[in-house]
Amino acid sequence: MPFLEGITGKHARITRMPGHLIRSGDIRKADALIVRTRTICSAALLQDSSVSFIGSPTIGTDHIDMEFCRSKGIAVANAPGCNSLAVMQYVFTALVAWAGSRKRDLCNMTLGIIGVGHVGKKVAALAGHLGMQTILNDPPRALAEGPEGFSDLGFLLDKSDIVTMHVPLDRTTRGMAHKDFFGAMKKGACFINTSRGDVVDEETLREASLRLGGIILDVWHGEPHIDPATVRITDIATPHIAGYSLEGKRNASQMVVRALAEHFGWDDLKDYSVSLPPPREVSQDLLFTRCFPIFVEDKQLRAAPEQFEHQRNAYVFRREWTPDQYRQLTLCLPHKISS
Repeated sequence: MPFLEGITGKHARITRMPGHLIRSGDIRKADALIVRTRTICSAALLQDSSVSFIGSPTIGTDHIDMEFCRSKGIAVANAPGCNSLAVMQYVFTALVAWAGSRKRDLCNMTLGIIGVGHVGKKVAALAGHLGMQTILNDPPRALAEGPEGFSDLGFLLDKSDIVTMHVPLDRTTRGMAHKDFFGAMKKGACFINTSRGDVVDEETLREASLRLGGIILDVWHGEPHIDPATVRITDIATPHIAGYSLEGKRNASQMVVRALAEHFGWDDLKDYSVSLPPPREVSQDLLFTRCFPIFVEDKQLRAAPEQFEHQRNAYVFRREWTPDQYRQLTLCLPHKISS
């Protein structure tokens, strides 16, 4: 968990632990927790503690019992949108790699986006910038804003050449990509999931793999103990690192530290910020490949899926595209893809 150096001994006594090893006895006298998704903040973990604040530098909060926290007055802060640019970059890097390996042309494809929040909006914006057609599905937004611009799920699955998932994990989305979902997808379409592993029924995905044209997974059921059988049916497989950019990590840590400072009245950290060195220059024709050599991660996970957690923890955070690089992106260049 990088970029937390601003929290020092003058603010609190700090104990650092591997997230998956934190137990109730470890936090009995703790006033605050800063955790990632590997720490399940359940009632059993929290009920005998003095914790009044949980900070999670993650997009989601499905690892936190929010109802219990509300009942006990425990403040929770996460970092929605912190790595949305990184995930968008992953999606298109993976798509260019997939299309290159299959000798397919993305320019004439329709991209179906399920979940049009922080990440989905950026995916839709870049697709438009690149000249791709999009179909958007987001029932909560359609209900709140009106149906214009949104389509129902059945229409999206039937018409999309690529389907990408960007939904939170909750009772309405858990297992939503199941037998009927994959059966409704266009034959030869590509399926991408960078949201949460449990939105997909992996058994039915494996059954559907022969009629799909591509499968790209960054998130998995049962992480970190993922099923090698699912890895084998993918075109691109990575260890939950779609959002692992240096900028995304910086953004998340800044958001959580600022919330922590507000909660405990640490005035010197309320505007906490971290500066990053400028990224290296990359030529226009290499923006989809050199900024993020995705097949390196794919080969490592494919060779040793049992090393999922080690590979995720050892990942060197990549840099995001700069605004100038973003403006240069085009699908009409002769990308050289090597797998």
